[in-house]
Amino acid sequence: MLKFIIIGVAIFIVYKLFMGDKKKKSMQSEKVVKQKVAAGEMVKDPICGTYVERDGSIRVREGEKVRVFCSYECRDKYLKQIGATTIEKADD
Repeated sequence: MLKFIIIGVAIFIVYKLFMGDKKKKSMQSEKVVKQKVAAGEMVKDPICGTYVERDGSIRVREGEKVRVFCSYECRDKYLKQIGATTIEKADD
């Protein structure tokens, strides 16, 4: 019986060590994203709200403004929302 308790405690400790490391990496990743947003290196996708690199490859140019998207699906939804068929797609 004591063996099961010791094994259970050991498994719990190992689990907590790995989960703590995962949380730490997640928090560091969020911190990096916040720094990039503050520096203007990342912008928010107007459809889903995901932050993407300012120089991302999925873009739509509206006059002087360039919108950057996380996916082609978001870009297409945006184009449908604004009812645009003549706006230039700035995909490179």
